[in-house]
Amino acid sequence: GLAMGMGAGQVLLLLLAARVVLAAQEPLLNVCMDAKHHKTKPGPEGMLHNQCAPWKDNACCTANTSSEAHKDQSNLYNFNWNHCGLMPPKCKRHFIQDTCLYECSPNLGPWIDQADSSWRRERILHVPLCREDCEEWWEDCKDFVTCKENWHKGWNWATGTNRCPWGSMCRPFSLVFPRPKDLCEKIWSNSYKYTADGRCIQMWFDPAQGNPNVVVAKYYAWKKRSSSAGLENVAPETGRAACARPWAVLVL
Repeated sequence: GLAMGMGAGQVLLLLLAARVVLAAQEPLLNVCMDAKHHKTKPGPEGMLHNQCAPWKDNACCTANTSSEAHKDQSNLYNFNWNHCGLMPPKCKRHFIQDTCLYECSPNLGPWIDQADSSWRRERILHVPLCREDCEEWWEDCKDFVTCKENWHKGWNWATGTNRCPWGSMCRPFSLVFPRPKDLCEKIWSNSYKYTADGRCIQMWFDPAQGNPNVVVAKYYAWKKRSSSAGLENVAPETGRAACARPWAVLVL
């Protein structure tokens, strides 16, 4: 009835306005996943501990979670880094940074997936982690030893913390993970994807320069939205892909 009393131009404008509103309410941006320690929505935190500090202006983690992320036997998951002997500090700092990214980042929305575990409803899958981060992580950990390729599952939890399963051997990282790509992609069941094209999520960044993952998440959210709308072949402006505008604005 409403449309009959309006001209075609007005109807088109209404539709375009609705599209702008929908695009503004982008469900993939600035969100926290539904998992064990995450806040329901991101926001500023006065103090985030040490390596989690880059996210303090807008975080999915609390100060307490950020502090626990730095402990050897953390209350977050009772996970023991030292399951095959002492993990060297230069290696452990990458695992701490990985935990901070997972717990604190509000920029992982495009890669949130359903999880089938008792302790979380959602997880991340195929986050395009920057090649440099993978390579540094591998380089600093290559002399550490571990007994498993996938650290998400298959441990012996009989004592309340993870121990190597019966029959497994402690072997150097460089044998368990022959390449940086193996480490990044296999250790957490494909949570990360080794990515060399520059449009990637940084585990390490200098907050003084701003959070570089915001524009990367925008680009991938745009890509996901346009592929589901059947618009895969329409690229945003060259060189400014990460700032893709809502479709209604492009149409106007």
